[in-house]
Amino acid sequence: MTTASSELGVRGREWLPEARRIVVKVGSSSLTTIRGGISEQSLAALVDTLAERSNAGTEIVLVSSGAIAAGLAPLGLAKRPRDLATQQAAASVGQGLLMARYTQAFGAHGVTVSQVLLTADDLVRRTQYKNAHRALEKLLHLGVVPVVNENDTVATHEIRFGDNDRLAALVAHLVHADALVLLSDVDSVYTGPPSEGGARIAHVRGAEDLDGVRIGSTGAAGVGTGGMATKIEAASIAASSGIPALVTSTAAAERALAGEDVGTWFSVSGRRKPVRLLWLAHLAATRGTLTLDDGAVRAVVQRHRSLLPAGITAVSGDFEAGDPIEIADTTGKVVARGLVNFSADELPDMLGRSTKELGRELGPEYERVVVHTDDLVIV
Repeated sequence: MTTASSELGVRGREWLPEARRIVVKVGSSSLTTIRGGISEQSLAALVDTLAERSNAGTEIVLVSSGAIAAGLAPLGLAKRPRDLATQQAAASVGQGLLMARYTQAFGAHGVTVSQVLLTADDLVRRTQYKNAHRALEKLLHLGVVPVVNENDTVATHEIRFGDNDRLAALVAHLVHADALVLLSDVDSVYTGPPSEGGARIAHVRGAEDLDGVRIGSTGAAGVGTGGMATKIEAASIAASSGIPALVTSTAAAERALAGEDVGTWFSVSGRRKPVRLLWLAHLAATRGTLTLDDGAVRAVVQRHRSLLPAGITAVSGDFEAGDPIEIADTTGKVVARGLVNFSADELPDMLGRSTKELGRELGPEYERVVVHTDDLVIV
């Protein structure tokens, strides 16, 4: 049984049956009904497939949407709420209902499940990242199927993933998965709406294979947040950093995991990257901008050096130490993103000065870099 995702990516979907560890993401539209609530039939069919694979020895991590949707009917809500507070309330009610169904359905196959709720901070802050990685590794070692969801009850707009497709891509990196499988109510990526003659795209080797593709939105139930656009983005994030991905329908899950020719396969197109850098490159909501002189731009972009205060010419935005920020050249073009080590209030007095000078005048805590190269991604 292979453990090399790059090998899987080269060989294609027919090697999915050999994968040791797979992250499977299922969307709200596949688990809930148009009238609201969990579709027992849909959930049971998915669990049957995943439990069979788990019992055969494959480690499965299930990233499951559906908490907010499951909470709509009990709260008497006719559709997904738009305001954050009501979404949080629905998630709080629905998450327990969703986990109860999963516990019962997997339990019928002798498979134990656990609940893992994550926020973006859990995957980009070093301490939380290590804790999340350790917990998931132990669960998988014990033969448990972790059921992962965004912690919608406490997440704010600023720290949300926005949808579970992108969360699944980051979780796949967190657990060093061999493959990512994204399930929804659409069986493949198409060049356009199938009803208008759109053709199935069976294989994506790079961004050029998606040129001219017209992407749809959320499903008929209206309970999801993603649609095909976020699935393509999530699959591309995974593939560009070492993990092959498959986009297909929940109805085709059994055939997909068996390696049959279903869905759209995204081949590996790059090497693995730290998960916080993936978040910075694709998902982070930046809180400000640092403008650099030409020499600092060359040092950061071409020589991959940490950003020092001497090369910064301007600061804009409202951010605290640890927040994501953009880094721009003198023309305003964004050249990188990073996690800043100082607040927007601290930086103006530091511009154009050396770290040694700052250390002598302001104290040793000001001798550190503004953005460390390990917390910086070129865009």
